Amino acid sequence: MSTPLTPMGEYVVAENEAAEEKTASGLYLPEQAKEKSSIARVLAVGKDVKGLKVGDRIVYKSYSTTDVKVESKDYIIIKEEDILATVK
Repeated sequence: MSTPLTPMGEYVVAENEAAEEKTASGLYLPEQAKEKSSIARVLAVGKDVKGLKVGDRIVYKSYSTTDVKVESKDYIIIKEEDILATVK
């Protein structure tokens, strides 16, 4: 996993996981009904980040990210303190 972004200090660069495309009962959701996922995969960590590594899956505060598009790919940049949990 590589990214053209290098996070500074205590910031993390991550990529959102895709939203669910169908319900548990098998119905496909239209684009506007899909919820934005608050789970992402870590692609890069700043030098001051202590508790995370590249490849970790995280749950984060959805209102505390900076959304960036580089080379037609979407990334989020988030401060380590705004990450709530890791997902196993």
